[in-house]
Amino acid sequence: MKLQRPPRSPTGEPITALIDVVFFLLVFFMLIGRMDATAPFEVTPPTAQSGQDLPAGGATLSVSVEGALALDGTELTEADLDASLRAKLASAPGLQLRINAHQAAELRRVLPLVSRAEELGFDDIVLVVSPGREVAQ
Repeated sequence: MKLQRPPRSPTGEPITALIDVVFFLLVFFMLIGRMDATAPFEVTPPTAQSGQDLPAGGATLSVSVEGALALDGTELTEADLDASLRAKLASAPGLQLRINAHQAAELRRVLPLVSRAEELGFDDIVLVVSPGREVAQ
């Protein structure tokens, strides 16, 4: 009795090409995606007359028109603000704080937040604004 070997299966397609495509898609979506936490409510920053690009990194404190607060996308109350900011600063000393207030938010809701952040130990506080048109001088 003569045993026959099973026929050899054809070699599969190399998976390297598929891995390359997945890697390129991953890089593409990382580059175009927003890495910042977004507020749970609409925030349209005021328009700047002049200024610089927004620096990357740090914690973002959002303020709505009504004065609602959110830290890095998590809504919080006025009473929880100090504890949350202290925890952020303790986890990353020298952390930058960006205050992103709606353009229609009253200034009396925004300026005390700057003072509180300075008292808590934030050295670098940035107010977020939308870029405006160039002003003729």
